Amino acid sequence: MNRLRVAVIGVGALGRHHARILSELEGVELVAVADSQVDRGQEIAFKHHSRWVADYRELLDKKVVDAVSVVVPTVAHREVAGAFLEQGIPVLVEKPLAGNVSQAWEMVDLASRNHALLQVGHIERFNPAFQAAQKIIVAPKYIRCERTSTYTFRSTDIGVVHDLMIHDIDLVLSLVKSPLRSCEAFGIGVMGKNEDAAQARLHFENGCIADITASRISPTASRLMTVWSASGCVTVDMHQRDVKRFSPSDSLINGVSPLELAAQSEADLESLKKDVFGRFIKNDNVPVEAFGRDALTQELAEFVQCVATGEQPHVGGQQALAAMVVADRILQQIATHQWDGHEYGAVGPYPGATSRARKAG
Repeated sequence: MNRLRVAVIGVGALGRHHARILSELEGVELVAVADSQVDRGQEIAFKHHSRWVADYRELLDKKVVDAVSVVVPTVAHREVAGAFLEQGIPVLVEKPLAGNVSQAWEMVDLASRNHALLQVGHIERFNPAFQAAQKIIVAPKYIRCERTSTYTFRSTDIGVVHDLMIHDIDLVLSLVKSPLRSCEAFGIGVMGKNEDAAQARLHFENGCIADITASRISPTASRLMTVWSASGCVTVDMHQRDVKRFSPSDSLINGVSPLELAAQSEADLESLKKDVFGRFIKNDNVPVEAFGRDALTQELAEFVQCVATGEQPHVGGQQALAAMVVADRILQQIATHQWDGHEYGAVGPYPGATSRARKAG
């Protein structure tokens, strides 16, 4: 049986892992790695018994590759991934789909017109904690997400909205399944030309509200989600892979109200406090399946399977585009946020710089 010929375009900090995993997947042949840095490209190619090319355009031929994984800086996604899509070659491109919404639309259109599979690397869809939580979350009404990391000096060509927040935008959209009505947001840049911390509130047509926090200038890392619905609350720690569900017990639904019990003259309030979780509110640890593969391996394996079978991935071009559209609205709000409450004050992610510039003018 012929193996699927796959190449990796860009073998930096993340791309080298794509190359390693693809070289080990059953039914896959890593035929090439493309990277403009000679030493790095040759090192990864030699390590995985593949060949190195400096220019990805040498691989733009269905006679050479069956599919590619594109792991280049976001600003180059449209150019590089788009070139393969134009040739009808299936592409897995890392998130975000593109540098802006216009380019994202173009890539989705290219994939459609050339009948080429387009998958986008929203890896948290493969997080076993999220997958476990997704099975028990029904009709969410409020979602709170927090995603923080230390400053890694990677992905500096984009801000935190496209770097980190895009993950939770995609997860929220996958749970809510409703059009966005409006959003409010603000962000601040600290380390460079893009926003490094951002806060957004999303209002959906079905009444759901989502608050999303993202920061890449935090002293600690976290990936948390809390989801409220009519049936209770689900908390998800995607870093620790821990899921808990809090829901009303039969005693709370059908028994005497705990407030009535507390109002009784002989009530033992300390005992009632201890009974809140257990007697009145059930606290369940939701089983999280321990997959034999890490999330990136699962994502790449899905890509290979979809190329081979014609199946659709969890996050195709349309889903990634939807996340980009929401991210764009958030960025518009960040760019126009009035820190002093009026148009003559500081505006945008650099309020201090704006104020100084206006005073100097």
